[in-house]
Amino acid sequence: MTEEPAELGSGSHAERAALPPAHCAALPPAQRPALPPAQRPALLRAAYLLENTVLALSLAGIAILPVAEMILRATGAAGIPGSSAVTQHLVLVVGMLGGAVAARERRMLALSTVDAFLKGAWKTGAHLVAHALAAGVAAWLAVAGWMFVADERAASGDVARELAWGIPLWVVQLALPVGFALVAARLAWAASERWKGRVIAFAIVTLVIALGVFGPEDPSNLVTPALVLLGLATLLGAPIFVTLGGAALILFWGDGEPIASIPIDHYRLVTNPSLASIPLFTLAGYFLAEGGASTRLLAVFQAWFTGFRGGPALVTALVCAFFTSFTGASGVTILALGGLLLPILLAAGYRERAALGLLTGASSLGMLFPPCLPLVLYAIVAQVPMRDMFLGGIVPGIVLVIATVAWGIRAGPPLVERRPFDFAAARRAAWDAKWELALPFVAIGALFGGFATPVEAACITALYAAFTQIVVHRDLSPIRGAGKVLVECGLVIGGVLMILGVALAFTNWLVLEDVPTLLLESVTARIDSKWVFLLLLNVFLLAVGCLMDVFSAIVVVVPLIVPLGEHYGIEPIHLGILFLANLELGYL
Repeated sequence: MTEEPAELGSGSHAERAALPPAHCAALPPAQRPALPPAQRPALLRAAYLLENTVLALSLAGIAILPVAEMILRATGAAGIPGSSAVTQHLVLVVGMLGGAVAARERRMLALSTVDAFLKGAWKTGAHLVAHALAAGVAAWLAVAGWMFVADERAASGDVARELAWGIPLWVVQLALPVGFALVAARLAWAASERWKGRVIAFAIVTLVIALGVFGPEDPSNLVTPALVLLGLATLLGAPIFVTLGGAALILFWGDGEPIASIPIDHYRLVTNPSLASIPLFTLAGYFLAEGGASTRLLAVFQAWFTGFRGGPALVTALVCAFFTSFTGASGVTILALGGLLLPILLAAGYRERAALGLLTGASSLGMLFPPCLPLVLYAIVAQVPMRDMFLGGIVPGIVLVIATVAWGIRAGPPLVERRPFDFAAARRAAWDAKWELALPFVAIGALFGGFATPVEAACITALYAAFTQIVVHRDLSPIRGAGKVLVECGLVIGGVLMILGVALAFTNWLVLEDVPTLLLESVTARIDSKWVFLLLLNVFLLAVGCLMDVFSAIVVVVPLIVPLGEHYGIEPIHLGILFLANLELGYL
């Protein structure tokens, strides 16, 4: 996932929101954080509270329903009617509502940081243009979503298809147009702090919708200018989902294809039976990050490994890999552990630059360890067994950890103050963190034990993490603390699922244009050796990792390279680990 730079005026929302009021006032208007809850009007606070509550309850439902079904199945009782369908559609609700909350809090993921180098009126103007065009694309996606829902209602006739429990299916599908519409409105509102700028932004949104719905009979002549405008918006900081969704909209529109196919692809992906694993494993990581798990785990690794040269590097690599394997996002790991690990590295004699590099690099190490999200997503997109992907990533992940530790030892001070190993202290630290240390065994045991599906294993993991932080350690309160974790996780997952849905639509346009076949013919006509192909693939994926976030790269690029791998006799699991490792390195 793309992280925002840390300089004043271009840092993450959380960093900007934590600035003193005087500093916030000094920021350009477009870069100021959304108003904190206490400064919002009462009606707006109530609306946001309702939004957060629905998001939290939906995510909680995803975690609870499959476990309840598993327990009932084990006891021989009748299961919950329609629980699988409800769980899948709750993922749709979390994805769209979480994306809307991310737009509300100005935390949509973006590719470009060009606006960080602009100042004054140029910066304000760039922000207005990027957000107005992004809002226009989101509004266009909302129209496409409404077309999809209307077609579904018309196809069902007088008797509406039911999801479960008497709920018409189209009612839940309304999350698509409503979610995109909320995102569009919030992007347009955030385009400027002045009413004049906001009026201009909403005018641009109206123009984009009018052009898309009532445009010329032959829109193919406008495809190139539209893609250029989209590229400009991306360069100026438009969110990633706008780039991918906008490209899909423009290309389908230019070919005369119905744009309702884009929300259809989005709907098909986010209601995939296995996709619920992604928000659930992420939720487990967020409970660890928001509770006191980071302090307890760090105490364990410190007690066992810091009494020798390179010990701090080993601690950094291990604890970061542990966290990222559950959160799936290096930024979350840095936020949870950076403030704890950086002083330890500096106190051990590391130069600040080396310490920052080690911490940043180590924060991505968990990508190949189960149950990290990229492994889950690759398994879904490439249609390979999730268990095999989890097993395939362990040894390469260990190799990356060893390489990072070796670099950390080399970059560290030549001598450290040696201290005798205190077994009693190490044992106490391990006992204090026993619940957290057991989490990987809970996740892997549930998955490979044969008594739980991948989604059920993810539910067990998430509920176990919540139990340890709320009940056992009481780091989080059952209502406010857990609610905060659910909303924060839903916000991040919503942004990711919004990217994945529109990325699949873009991929399907590539398939419709027969790009995978053309690419296969072109590559095989020029490259005979499997090893040359692998070498070039590594270079290509490093470049992709530099330019794209891992989630959209998986959805867009994997369907293109899997046929190539099959042609050269490369096992899909082997290809998947190569793919993810190169994306990780390119990201760094």
